[in-house]
Amino acid sequence: MAAPDVRTRDETADYPPGTRLPAFAQTLLFQFHRQRFIPALARRFGDVFTLRIPPFADHAVVFARPEHIKEIFAGNPRDLHAGEGNQILGYIMGQHSLLLTDEDEHARARRLLMPAFSGSALRAYRDLVAEIAAAEIDRWTPGSTLITLDRMNALTLEVMMRVVFGVTDSRIRADLAPRLRRIVNLNPLIFLGFKSTALARFGMWKRFAENLRAIDELLYAEIADRRRAPDLAERTDVLSRLLHAGSGADDDPPLTDAELRDQLITLLLAGHETTASALSWALYELARHPEIQQAAFDAACSGDDKYLEAVMKEAMRLHVVINGTNRKLTRDMTIGGRRLPAGTVVNTSILLAHRSPENYPDLAAYRPDRFLSGEVAPNTWLPFGGGVRRCIGAGFSLMEGTAVLREVLVRQTLSLPAGVAPERGKTRNITTVPRGKARLVVTPRA
Repeated sequence: MAAPDVRTRDETADYPPGTRLPAFAQTLLFQFHRQRFIPALARRFGDVFTLRIPPFADHAVVFARPEHIKEIFAGNPRDLHAGEGNQILGYIMGQHSLLLTDEDEHARARRLLMPAFSGSALRAYRDLVAEIAAAEIDRWTPGSTLITLDRMNALTLEVMMRVVFGVTDSRIRADLAPRLRRIVNLNPLIFLGFKSTALARFGMWKRFAENLRAIDELLYAEIADRRRAPDLAERTDVLSRLLHAGSGADDDPPLTDAELRDQLITLLLAGHETTASALSWALYELARHPEIQQAAFDAACSGDDKYLEAVMKEAMRLHVVINGTNRKLTRDMTIGGRRLPAGTVVNTSILLAHRSPENYPDLAAYRPDRFLSGEVAPNTWLPFGGGVRRCIGAGFSLMEGTAVLREVLVRQTLSLPAGVAPERGKTRNITTVPRGKARLVVTPRA
């Protein structure tokens, strides 16, 4: 996809070059074809360029070089608001979401959430994740072609409901699951209508709002029941842990029901389909590379979680799930040698960083060993962002992925169906998923 060789500049700013396509055209290309559009702009304009993509950002400056990414991640969070850079998600996640708050409010929320994602907490979740994965895999038909993305989405949603939300009542899960799927599987046009009160009364926007209200009713009822649960102190799911947060001697007041609701929805949207997509890509690559699959099987049998984690990390490098992270400048700043005015959104492009031959000379190769040899340089592998805004669920995602891979590999051999074209990425909502859903043939191990 060619990008016109034209520069766009604000008279008061030193914006880098960028396409002069109308803003609405840039928004549509970014929303529906960013896997091709962003690299095309980088080929034409280099490692730093400008986008105009309302309602996401009137002016977004994309950075891809490690030194620029480091500069942004190391910046003062009072100067670079990640929450403001993600406000398009506020209609779904809510005003208290960890992704949408900044400065003191964000720091408090992160302190309260952190114990639920500590190393000891992750170890406590692992057995239940493995149990859920084993139950899913045992339902697979021997010798069948598995629609991997669908199955991984079902699996990670079950993990969300049981390990994160802690919903044990099967009737509530049956009511909640399809509604949660609907807010995950958004039509991208939904984002374009969030700022319009007129559109909210019609079509997909009306249905979306009605579904979100129903989810809120279910979640608030679950939160109220959990607060009254006599066994709350013994429960180890994320929601139950969050209900204890702030109840000690520290100065942070406990999370309110509204805050809990917003964090649960945030964890769902940030950790459900992203992990499902990453797992689908990992299983697909294992099917493509029998020798790596054998090494992963050996690792699963011996308890070598570091290798299985490397399998996940390499899949997330080669197949970017989230394309970038955003920060909104609260004051005029110079970043990457460019003088940018307050209000500019600076984007650290995960897509371009992972596709850079300077960062990865053999970038097309699927080679998990690179994550065990120390050759992956800082600020070149970015699925979870970085700095003080690094995804709080990064450890949970990698734990979940490793546990699922182990359960799959000890039970099944993976291969590619005959005559199926190689997988390509497809933008869906805010994630990139396998276009063909990563269809694989599963054969039980003897």
